[in-house]
Amino acid sequence: MAHIDLNNDLPGIRGLMAFRPEVAAHLNELAELLLRADNSLSRGERELIGTYVSYLNDCAYCQSAHQVLAQHYMECGLEEMEKIKRNPETSDLPPKLKTLLAIAKCVQLGGNAVSENVINLARKEGATDLEIHDTVLIAASFCMFNRYVDGLGTHAPSDIQFYLGRAESRAKEGYAAYNPLH
Repeated sequence: MAHIDLNNDLPGIRGLMAFRPEVAAHLNELAELLLRADNSLSRGERELIGTYVSYLNDCAYCQSAHQVLAQHYMECGLEEMEKIKRNPETSDLPPKLKTLLAIAKCVQLGGNAVSENVINLARKEGATDLEIHDTVLIAASFCMFNRYVDGLGTHAPSDIQFYLGRAESRAKEGYAAYNPLH
């Protein structure tokens, strides 16, 4: 049960967006730009950054919703994604993506936790300024989304199948045209 009366039974951010559709439009526009627009980072890599930050923030809804999208785009299974979330450094991810996830982890701790050293490690692995910028912005945005969802006590279905059933359509439709009631 959410901390406020949302006038709907929708889980996670869907319930919040139905409650404040005028806010939803802007948040979805931001998500569309950060996670789906043209970028040198793939959609899967960007969804993974959001998933990892949501995992670190222990936000069950955002973690699951974006994990299934990352899995969809990266064509990997649940077990592999769980391994990546627990310890990306020991995963089979490309070195550049590992360094970007290290930056995202620092952002999750707090903006001042991002050091020149972690930025230089990403650059050494080939990360561009745009990729570093977008990693920081995605991580910071997911901290906001996670706190929005959990701060209002929304419900998160625990069955991953709930989220898997929506991954393909969300990947196709995107965020900008998202209607929380569907």
